[in-house]
Amino acid sequence: MAAAYRLTPVRRLANAVGRGLVRLGLGPARTYLLTVPGRRSGQARSTPVTLVESEGQRWLVAPYGPVGWVRNARVAGRVTLSRGRRTETVALAELDARDAAPILQRYAREVPITRPFFDAGPDSPVEAFAAEAARHPVFRISPGSAEREPMRASPGRSA
Repeated sequence: MAAAYRLTPVRRLANAVGRGLVRLGLGPARTYLLTVPGRRSGQARSTPVTLVESEGQRWLVAPYGPVGWVRNARVAGRVTLSRGRRTETVALAELDARDAAPILQRYAREVPITRPFFDAGPDSPVEAFAAEAARHPVFRISPGSAEREPMRASPGRSA
C-alpha cells in the first residue's frame, strides 16, 4: 500500500528550503519552482517540482496525488516555472491513464524520493503505472508564452 502524503511541519520546512534553492538556481537540474494562482484566493502559491524531460518534451508529475498545486493548476490551465533567473509561463494538458503510464514509470525510476507514494515500483510493468494514473496526475507542458523573463521575487507558499 502506497504511503499517504501529509503536509507536515517538516515537509513545509523542506519545501521552503527547496523554494529558496531553486530561486537561486541550485539543486537538481530538472527541479523548478512552480507558481500558480490559488483557485479560491487568487494568491500566488509556489512549490518545488521535478519535471520529466525526454526528446524535447516535458511533463509535470504529481507524485503526491491531487494536492493543492494540482487542483490550482487544473483551474488555471497554466503555471509559471522558475529556476534561478529564468521564468516561463507554460500551458498544461492533463494526460489520460494510457499516456500517463510511461511518464509515471520514468518518474518513479528517476525520482526515488517519491517511490513510497506509488504502489508500482520502478521495475514494474507500464500497466501497473496505468493503474496508478488516477492517483498521480500527469500534465504535458506546452509553451504558454514566448515570454521569458528574470525571476520575480514572490513570497509564495506551498500549495
